[in-house]
Amino acid sequence: MLNHSGQMLDRRQFLQTLLAAAGGLTAIGSSRAFATPGGESAYWAFLSDTHIAGDPDNKYRGFCPYQNFREIRRQIMAGPPEGLVVTGDVARQNGRFDDYHNFCDLVAPIAHERPVHLATGNHDDRDNFLHAFQKSNHPSWVVNGKRMLAVNTGPVKLIILDSLLFVDLPWGRLGNGQRAWLQTYLRACDESPVVLMLHHPIIGKDALWDAKSLLRLIKPMAKVKAIVHGHSHRFGFGQWEGIHLINLPATGYSMDGDQPVGWVEAHLGAAEGLFTLHALEGNRRLDGHTTRLRWRT
Repeated sequence: MLNHSGQMLDRRQFLQTLLAAAGGLTAIGSSRAFATPGGESAYWAFLSDTHIAGDPDNKYRGFCPYQNFREIRRQIMAGPPEGLVVTGDVARQNGRFDDYHNFCDLVAPIAHERPVHLATGNHDDRDNFLHAFQKSNHPSWVVNGKRMLAVNTGPVKLIILDSLLFVDLPWGRLGNGQRAWLQTYLRACDESPVVLMLHHPIIGKDALWDAKSLLRLIKPMAKVKAIVHGHSHRFGFGQWEGIHLINLPATGYSMDGDQPVGWVEAHLGAAEGLFTLHALEGNRRLDGHTTRLRWRT
């Protein structure tokens, strides 16, 4: 691969050049910010577990993650939402460089026009991930190697956390440093509704190792309204002490025939959130169904 001067580029340099051309794609943020006029609500696309492989024809359990993302890209571009968040497992299995290269190619048309924010999951490699994507121009912090991001959008604040613990093993953890940062940030920020976004669930199988510590931290902070996560390849809603728990469906493939494969359209307001499922494959029974969640006060 050659650059414009005719010099040979290695794969990492090539990907960095591709990302620069894509404009605005970042691992955990983007230089552009969008907000709904009047700040009445924010309209975002929430995805998880894209599992893009280096081979575009890669299939798993009968699903083709690459083709799924292409269709979702078409839907988002036709919308369009103000931005996109992927809550981890961007890569197929162990965060290979080629996986991120293909993801960049897929998401570039979206990133040209709106911010794209990515969290790390247990199938991502943090070093490859951070080398693959540009640094954020949104406020971001690094604590003990973990990177966090805060995004103000309309009346709502999205805080993207890093729960990656081991590559290609199911467990996740925020860690003392990241939780301490979150507590300090939440105490200092304004009273806008906050939605936390990370890869691992808070309750149930493969729950975050330090989930109890996180819940104790945010319980008294009424500004925290919801936690959005992926990992389980399931779609659903729960609640803990008035805090909504939103489980995004997998975009790449499902592990259970009863589950949809797709993405969630989120309209986030000061008093509530509206979440609409867009199911591409798997169980499409709830395709187009909207769930309304009132925020705690």
